[in-house]
Formats: sequence, C-alpha cells, structure tokens
Amino acid sequence: MSSTSAGPPQAAVSVRDLHVDRGGRPVLRGVSFEVPRGSVVGLLGPSGCGKTTLMRAIVGVQIVKSGTVTVLGRPAGDPALRRSVGYATQTPAVYTDLTVTENLRYFAAVLGASHRHVHRAIEEVGLRPYRDRQAATLSGGQRSRLSLAVALLGEPELLVLDEPTVGLDPLLRLELWELFHRLASRGTTLLISSHVMDEAARCRRLLLMRDGEILADDTPEALRARTKAADLEEVFLHLIAERREKNGPREKEGRP
Repeated sequence: MSSTSAGPPQAAVSVRDLHVDRGGRPVLRGVSFEVPRGSVVGLLGPSGCGKTTLMRAIVGVQIVKSGTVTVLGRPAGDPALRRSVGYATQTPAVYTDLTVTENLRYFAAVLGASHRHVHRAIEEVGLRPYRDRQAATLSGGQRSRLSLAVALLGEPELLVLDEPTVGLDPLLRLELWELFHRLASRGTTLLISSHVMDEAARCRRLLLMRDGEILADDTPEALRARTKAADLEEVFLHLIAERREKNGPREKEGRP
C-alpha cells in the first residue's frame, strides 16, 4: 500500500478512494474520509457492511485493490507506526493460559513498553481485581477489556477498536465510553466501530457505512439537523432511503 502524500496536520487518518475486493466481490467501494486528531469517531453500520475490513486497512493488515491510507502522516502498515497505533479486534486476541498481568507483560515486551504501562492499562480498563486471574477463567466482557488493555500499551496516538463494547452490560459500556473520552482529552485519536446506533450519540463525529460505502461523515447533531430525524437510527434509515432514490433501480435490487 502506498501514499503519495500525507493528510493535513490535523488528520490522524486520511483514506482516499479505497477499494478492497474479497473473493472477487467488492467489499469497500471507493471509500474516502479523514479522522481528526484527538477525536472520538464512530464507524457505524450493520454487520457485513465493511467496517472490519476498513479498520484492517487502517492498521495495515488488509490487502487493498487501490487507493491510499495514511496514518499519522505515514502509509498504513509502516513499521514506524508499530507503537503509535493500538488495535483491538472483535475477538479478543490474548493468551488464555496466561494471567491478565502476564498477557500484558508479554505484549509490552513485544512493543518495548515498560511495566509502568502494564499497570496503567490494567487500572484504566478496570481489571485490577482480576490481574492474577488466568485469561481462560475471565468472562467474555473481561476478556474484551483485556484486549483493550493490550491496545492501550505504549500510550498509542491512535486507537482502532472493532466493536469493543459488544456483549458488555450497560454500566461497563458507560465506563468504557468515559475512558474513551478521557483518552481523547489527552490527545489520543479513537476510531470505534459499532452496529449499535445508541452508541453513536457518544461520538464526536460519525462515519455511517452501508454496503462498503460511506453514507455520511458528520457530527451527530448535524446529521439530525440535516435529516430532521429524532434519533440516529432514524437518521441512518433516512440516509439509506436517500441513497436508494439517488441510485435508482440498482440500489433497490440490491448489490453484492
């Protein structure tokens, strides 16, 4: 993947005309957008719309057909970004035979982060009572928090979080969103995917996706005003209807 120029200084991520195919079928169809530095940006859309593929492209682990992805001024996947980008996948990528602390010490050693980062990450995700528990004995929500703690190691400038609150109880979801905004207030940029529309209101900016395309890129308030919708689920439905009307029969018949 290559990039001819970096985005403007305020952009943590700059995506230009990104196309990705899988199995000969288009997954991303000319996606373009920017993520401002120090912001909490929500990537919202139904399952299967291309959110995970887009996030993989941003962290540099996705083969792309064409287009450019620039992250913190460098091409996505550049080795120099190793400690600057944290990534938490939908499925927690941790070692179940290690304890919480052992997992974090291992990943800290890989990243070259200090033990101070291990203790900070444990505290920030609320895993202190479980720090000596083997990951295999944790609940699904606790494993998700452990995966998030791994992404926080080394104080990354950009956090890419793929549905980090799925399966969590409402109180824990609230606590994590408070953590996300605290991190942003310290200058970290967060790109957070979800298919739950009620989480959209917690973001400062939204990227709404469907069928591998960006339907809208704006603040929640601006999207409500533009569509005259009472909530963000109605906003999304309104934008889908707009797209169908614009694209005509092809959209109504559905696309692969």
